[in-house]
Amino acid sequence: MGSGANWDDEALLAGLRAGDAASYEVLVRTHGGRMLAVARRFLRNEADARDCVQDAFLLAFRQIHTFEGRSSVGTWLHRIVVNAALMKVRARLGQREESLDGLLPEFDAMGNRVERSAPLGPSAEILVQRREVRDLVRQSIDRLPEGYRTILILRDIEEYDTEETARLLDTTPGNVKTRLHRARAALKTLIGPLRSEEEP
Repeated sequence: MGSGANWDDEALLAGLRAGDAASYEVLVRTHGGRMLAVARRFLRNEADARDCVQDAFLLAFRQIHTFEGRSSVGTWLHRIVVNAALMKVRARLGQREESLDGLLPEFDAMGNRVERSAPLGPSAEILVQRREVRDLVRQSIDRLPEGYRTILILRDIEEYDTEETARLLDTTPGNVKTRLHRARAALKTLIGPLRSEEEP
């Protein structure tokens, strides 16, 4: 079949369906790093992220005969690892969720902002792409309560649409929009003061 790097999806799938150990190794080596990066975005703990990827691969191996090839193997694995991460997040959300209120802009009795901050501008995805603030954005996203953080990651980083995000989280599109707006506002509040401290 040639070297692993040259295997295409069709050859790889044929090997996986035949139970070929080398095909499994190629699948893990080719896609494991990207899957771990996705899991890390959702799960703040490295051990949890690695467990999530292992769970995702086990599920993929069990379901390989159901894969119809309507998307690439990479896209299929991405969906599986996102779902595996969300299962872990849901387990945590069963506990009382931390409030987002302390991270949102404050208003006085007249409805004016107490602290001026930049208007909601670029999405978290655009900010992450800017090298100079990537680490700052990641740290700030990690400070958001789990439920808001998950919606922000699904919409702005993983680029799922509102309806798909609602389906994945078993909620309404309206709830996704509201929580996303609040998560973005909180993220702006977290990033604003830190960025101005960095500026000369």
